[in-house]
Parts: sequence; structure tokens; C-alpha cells
Amino acid sequence: MRAVGGLGKYHVSCLSITFRHTRLRVDLNDFLGPKPIVIDLQAEDRWQAIDELIGALVTHGKIKLADREAIAAAIKKREASMTTGIGFGIGIPHASTNLVSEVVGVLGRSREGVQFEALDLKPVRLVMLFLVPQGEFQKHLHALADIAKSLHKSDFRDGLGL
Repeated sequence: MRAVGGLGKYHVSCLSITFRHTRLRVDLNDFLGPKPIVIDLQAEDRWQAIDELIGALVTHGKIKLADREAIAAAIKKREASMTTGIGFGIGIPHASTNLVSEVVGVLGRSREGVQFEALDLKPVRLVMLFLVPQGEFQKHLHALADIAKSLHKSDFRDGLGL
């Protein structure tokens, strides 16, 4: 695990992801906090990836160990209703919970790809997991939708190296 690092053809800094060959800049503070957690995933499927990413949040003190199972259950319940594997190698598992007081997130990458039951049935290589405080879900869901829309653009994905 590492707190900050490069991923493919883009670089994660404390404040933003700047994508090459495009003018789009996404502020990670809105989603991952000022010191983003980036891990290399070992998972083979989406459930393992979710557990691994939640473990990183515990390790980095973003969520309490005592809340791990309840948070995992909330994310898995959301994921079971419909995959958040949006296609193009991207997964965005997320949940709303009263166990966090601010948005927390973690970014995971997989060189081999994770079986995520994505909409395009292809393995996922980049997983962005988010937890949003109860009551603020709609606000952040709109932001996630904006990211998802961007990720559906081929020039944007090319900048990610996906």
C-alpha cells in the first residue's frame, strides 16, 4: 500500500488527478481527501476488492476497525443491487452510512484486472471506493455521476492508460 503515487499515464497528487491529453482536472479532495490512499489490488473479484479497499481505509485510520463489517455490508448491499462496474475498466463502489462524518475514499488499481461483473463484462483495473455520510448521498452521487460520464469518454480513458 502507498498513500500517494502514479497510476498509469496519470499522476495522483495530494490535490488532483491531472489527465494527459485532456484539460479535465478532477479535484480528489472532493472524493478521496487531501492525502489520497492508493493501493495495488490483489483481489480477483469485486467482493475481494471491496474488502481490500475497506481494509486500506482501516489501516489509514479513515474508518474504525469496529465499523469495518457494517461498512462492508452497506457497500456490498449497494453493489448487490446493481454492479458499479461502469465499464471501460472502472468500478465505483460506494455507500451512504452514518459511520462516517465526511466523505472518505480509496483508489485501487489492478494490473491483472478484477472480475467486477461490469456492464461491459470486462475486468476492472481501477476501483474508486467512496463512503458518504448519511444525508449527503445525493450531493456526492451527482459528483460520482460526473466522474462516470467523464470515464465514458475515450480520450479521458486513454489518459488513464485503460
